[in-house]
Amino acid sequence: MTYNPASDRYQTMTYRRSGRSGLKLPAISLGLWHNFGHTRPLETQREIVRRAFDLGVTHFDLANNYGPPHGSAETNFGAILRSDLAAYRDEIVISSKAGYLMWDGPYGEWGSRKQLVSSLDQSLGRLGVDYVDIFYHHRPDPETPLEETMSALDAIVRSGKALYVGVSNYTASQTARAAEILRELGTPLLIHQPSYSMLNRWIERDGLLDALETAGAGCIAFSPLQQGLLTDRYLQGVPSDSRVATSHFLNESDLSEDTMGKVRALNEIASGRGQTLAQLALAWALRDPRMTSLIIGASSVTQLEGNIAALGNLSFTDDELAEIEKYAVDRD
Repeated sequence: MTYNPASDRYQTMTYRRSGRSGLKLPAISLGLWHNFGHTRPLETQREIVRRAFDLGVTHFDLANNYGPPHGSAETNFGAILRSDLAAYRDEIVISSKAGYLMWDGPYGEWGSRKQLVSSLDQSLGRLGVDYVDIFYHHRPDPETPLEETMSALDAIVRSGKALYVGVSNYTASQTARAAEILRELGTPLLIHQPSYSMLNRWIERDGLLDALETAGAGCIAFSPLQQGLLTDRYLQGVPSDSRVATSHFLNESDLSEDTMGKVRALNEIASGRGQTLAQLALAWALRDPRMTSLIIGASSVTQLEGNIAALGNLSFTDDELAEIEKYAVDRD
């Protein structure tokens, strides 16, 4: 059956400009880190992607190593793009990344020009597109000169294989230097993708948003729900199919009584606002206007819809923020 997206898809979504660039992103973007590899039915993935687009989610975030196995999320999204979204390519922002291990040998990871260009060529092949809208260096490389990594990103834009470039997991000082190099080369830094949530507030300690504001770049946070910890998933224990039980990104040790006491208190605050805990966590992470977007995952359409509904209530009173501050304690 031919997919026809909802005609009102842009009427309810909130869009924010990425720094001082001309690009706007939806306040909530769909990430394909989990749930979009070969271990999940492609039809379920199609339903989630199509519903996201119906709700005004125009940005789909990938990386070369997303799956499992590595590369499969790009392959699957490429199939969905061809079957359902090809006619809307100009309405869609596709991002990908390189920097983590993808193949054997000395060029399969980190930040050399060889690694970044080769990895992007592979990603374009899996996606079946001529270019990505945003291409990130996924993590700092302690050995490759930053000038080489940034010049590779600049060359990629000039080649037409990406429209914009970004960095991920860089500190504020690393970001400032990367932005300076890119600015001198003539390709501005568009955006930074850090981890950030109520329980992971390192970007505040580090001054990252200030550095990005100075550079004119945006910020798009991943794991704003702390790998599911900031949802109702674990309020009554650990489900057998949960990320704690099936993934190494969240462990039972993360669910200490102290942490869960804070999570339950945050859940009470959410209830008082007429929100779920996940909706509260997303709204809180968007409270600073310099936060361009948040990346969420979704294992079902219902979960996707519930999270996007957070955009219906983004305002906080000073009293609410003060109460949240008691429990939104950085765990890093």
